[in-house]
Amino acid sequence: MDSNPKLGELLVLKKIITQEQLNSAIIRQKKTNLRIGEELIRSGIVSEENIISTLAELMDIPFIRIRATTVDQEVINKVPARFVTHYNFFPLRDEGDSLRIAVSDPLDLYSLDEIKLMLKQPIKISLATSLEINEAIKRYYGVGAKTMAQMVDDTPQMQILSKINDDSQTQLESASEDPSVIKFLDQVIQQAVRERATDIHIEPFEYNLRVRYRIDGLLYDVPVPAAIHHFQSSIIVRMKIMAELDIAEKRLPQDGRIQIKIDNEDFDFRVSILPTAFGESIEIRILSRKQIFLTLSELGLDSKGMDILNTMIKIPHGIILVTGPTGSGKTTTLYSCLNKINAMERKIITIEDPIEYKLHGIIQIQVHPKINLSFANGLRSLLRHDPDIMMVGEIRDLETAELSIRTALTGHLVFSTLHTNDAPGAIARLLDMGIEPYLVASALNCVIAQRLVRVICPACKQSYKGHEDLLEEFGIHRNKLQGKDLYKGVGCENCKFTGYLGRTAIFEILKIDDMVKEMILNHSHSNIIKQKAIAQGMKTLRLSGWEKVVSGITTPEEVMRVTQQDTE
Repeated sequence: MDSNPKLGELLVLKKIITQEQLNSAIIRQKKTNLRIGEELIRSGIVSEENIISTLAELMDIPFIRIRATTVDQEVINKVPARFVTHYNFFPLRDEGDSLRIAVSDPLDLYSLDEIKLMLKQPIKISLATSLEINEAIKRYYGVGAKTMAQMVDDTPQMQILSKINDDSQTQLESASEDPSVIKFLDQVIQQAVRERATDIHIEPFEYNLRVRYRIDGLLYDVPVPAAIHHFQSSIIVRMKIMAELDIAEKRLPQDGRIQIKIDNEDFDFRVSILPTAFGESIEIRILSRKQIFLTLSELGLDSKGMDILNTMIKIPHGIILVTGPTGSGKTTTLYSCLNKINAMERKIITIEDPIEYKLHGIIQIQVHPKINLSFANGLRSLLRHDPDIMMVGEIRDLETAELSIRTALTGHLVFSTLHTNDAPGAIARLLDMGIEPYLVASALNCVIAQRLVRVICPACKQSYKGHEDLLEEFGIHRNKLQGKDLYKGVGCENCKFTGYLGRTAIFEILKIDDMVKEMILNHSHSNIIKQKAIAQGMKTLRLSGWEKVVSGITTPEEVMRVTQQDTE
């Protein structure tokens, strides 16, 4: 950043700053010994981009936005991570015998000479902001590139080889905590939180260690330095230490929990370690305490669904089931229902595996299979504590199903979950377990099936005319759109160019009325029950999703991705 007054004069000429601001900055500059551009940025008068672009104009050097540039992987492979992080530059492309690089300080001639010497070829420079250079290093060299580069520098090559070939050396190194490993894992976790990830997957393979984030329901690869797999054992030991697991046990799965505060927000991290052919795999579920406590209206229910659910949770006995695959938001819905009816005059007890969030005023029990505290055994004990409302984390077997139903029939309201594709499928699942039809008909109040769909990014949302084939998939005729446009996200930096930002739920609520009870007693197939319920006004998951499509919340493709074709 040039200390030459010409930079300041050009900024004034371009009306980026006033003459008074420049004069004041020059006075402050004498005390701080900063360059004029640095002083203007420090004072908050101008942005770094304004200074860099003006400096590029002044020095006749190209100004580049790296975010809008695609860089060939061959160029990245030519320049080690430790060079780009140490000298804070980024390689852009080969230009014959020379290499084009992006820097933020063209006047640091010493560093430029060092880069030229290290690369052993001439260089040409373009100017970019330090923010974009750091983002590009993270994107192309991976999360923790700087830390990992330091680890490679600090670790002799012989140690890396001995780690691969000598099991005793591996155990010795795994027993220690490398500060660089700690920093690397901290960066992976913090980056996951900033990108709204719900899960982190650290997966070992023969020649590499893969890191992936699950964001809005889909897995995305996280670029990490190639050298990371040399430190696999240290990373696993660090995670075990954080989750208070046995670092010596490598043959059996282990589960643990970590509580972390990031940016003044509390997070629970559920850690699962799984032995694999090439080492231990780590899965980390990220749970934000702030996001779980949603009201029923915030879940995404429409007015009709809200009315049904509000009525069902006020009934003092019976079972309310929430169904859907893993990660469909069932726990959030159950907790929201419990929060709605949590009151001083009611005793609520839950038995869960695991306890995802601690709820104030509600007694929660953790399942422990090793000591024979199963859902069924816990449920028996719960009844001796005079509860009004109970939540059973999941109905997995006949014993738990029978106890839940008999509990509901003896004057308790029971909430639980099942893994079925739709709401009527829960009835078939209970009958397949061996529950008598008359017990299912008597105890069941309603079944809620749900899915999570991604929400269109508001920053890049655009309207378009729906294609006929898409409308036919939903069984919708174009004249029913009444001239409304459909929407999609075209992709931008806010949504990582996916077109989606965040998720909402779609619901299918089957109310167990007299007609459905009679069909259960007659052993009617779940498809027949679904057809009758649709005829009586039940909204299927796909129809619930279509309403959010028409409202401009999500896209047809997203709804079709998470739902099955409705029964005709």
